[in-house]
Amino acid sequence: MPKPHGGRLINRVLDDKEREEAQARLGELRTLPISEETAKEVQNIAHGIFSPLEGFLNREDYLGVINDCRLASDLPWTIPVALDVSPDSGLKEGQDIALVHGAKPLAIMHVDEIYEYSKPELAQKVFATTDRGHPGVARVHQMEGLLAGGKIDLIEEVVSPFSRYYLKPFETRFLFREKGWRTVVGFQTRNVPHVGHEYVQKTALTFTDGLFINPVIGKKKPGDFKDEVILKTYQVLIDNYYLKDRAVMAILPMEMRYAGPREAIHHAIIRKNFGCTHFIVGRDHAGVGNYYPPYAAQEIFDHFPDLGITPLFFKSFFYCQKCLGVVNEKTCPHGEEHHLNFSGTGIREMLTQGEDIPEELMRPEVVEVILSYQNPYVE
Repeated sequence: MPKPHGGRLINRVLDDKEREEAQARLGELRTLPISEETAKEVQNIAHGIFSPLEGFLNREDYLGVINDCRLASDLPWTIPVALDVSPDSGLKEGQDIALVHGAKPLAIMHVDEIYEYSKPELAQKVFATTDRGHPGVARVHQMEGLLAGGKIDLIEEVVSPFSRYYLKPFETRFLFREKGWRTVVGFQTRNVPHVGHEYVQKTALTFTDGLFINPVIGKKKPGDFKDEVILKTYQVLIDNYYLKDRAVMAILPMEMRYAGPREAIHHAIIRKNFGCTHFIVGRDHAGVGNYYPPYAAQEIFDHFPDLGITPLFFKSFFYCQKCLGVVNEKTCPHGEEHHLNFSGTGIREMLTQGEDIPEELMRPEVVEVILSYQNPYVE
């Protein structure tokens, strides 16, 4: 099992005594309301999912991440985990503040720095575009005018409707050891599973001891499947088509950024912290529209030989009606007229129009779950 990114698993969760002391101080602290997605970032920091981060990025780390894809320590890191604050917030460097979510104090933040940043630069460096039609770029332009950096201490957990699927990195690492898995392949998803996904997962599982299915649960773009649909479809797939001691599923509460190549590295680091030795990277990983070349998210791994997790690359694959199975361009000699392509957009259109989904594309149990929802999509 690999060491966590940076060498140790971060824990910024206060124990009972520390929590009591922190709660006694809350009345004297300035409060800063934060969104649900920022609250999830705070929890991901506290539980070590974002190891080695102990808080929101200070200026030096922020500049290193957007310019060189590395923290100031030279450790690979590609997505800036930053807290945006209003110039009118009244926050000052050196003070402690209470981060409040839903009128409840979530964490204490020790504000080290408050600094300026450029939204166009942030968008261009991270998303490779300044087009506000890109959901990540649009999100950048909704941010406040300053960034605040500093360590956080978690007081309260974020309540999730999917808590039964939530495992912290120290728990997944314990689980993998208990199962005797020396090698574990992580699978990132924000979609319901089709047979192509199953093919990729089981192919990777052939070379590893266990499969860790880790759906992103959080804010997504309109047209994506709702979180509960993703979880129920994967659960029915696991129950019917996977060996019980070879696959586990846990959620990753986090907003999708659609940053393509950079986000692929970010996703790999997170799964390394969970204890994975390998990570599946498919075509157009974490992409949106036509902003990134199809295999840019795979090619970027060449620049990170020190990442500490092995990527498994999958290119195009399809169902061949002559081979009678899922194949790829290396294994199938037949023409395109015999191929059924795994297109998420195409499957959505078939579902919307009430067309039958062939079993070669999607398991009937999965289709049944999707059709049980009047509207399975994010609006």
